[in-house]
Amino acid sequence: MRILIADDDFVNRRFLERIFSGYGEVVAVDNGMSAVDEAAKGIEERELFDLICLDIMMTRLDGYKTLEAIREAESKYAVLEEERAKVIMISALDEVVLDSIQVCDDYDAYICKPIVVDKFEQLLEKMGFHKIA
Repeated sequence: MRILIADDDFVNRRFLERIFSGYGEVVAVDNGMSAVDEAAKGIEERELFDLICLDIMMTRLDGYKTLEAIREAESKYAVLEEERAKVIMISALDEVVLDSIQVCDDYDAYICKPIVVDKFEQLLEKMGFHKIA
């Protein structure tokens, strides 16, 4: 399984890398532009990401705009619906605030910081992702 993480906070990014390392190959970047580049490269090379984890409030390109650009790349390269990356949006904002500012609904789940590891792993399990070892 290939996983892409985009979070502009170093500590959060490292935390997510540790969680996801038990699930597969992890690529972590510090901004939305780099996430779009990595996702597009994977699509072009047919090494698609299975899961993308995006911080909503990033510098340069927020998580919603990042997701829109990734979905456009998937469409451009005719990625089948069942091959499209599953996406988890992450934010320090609570769910009520997120619902009021949501500008994109093309993701599979979102989770609020601080992330509770057990709850996060349950979400991954529910989404069909399992630890490899």
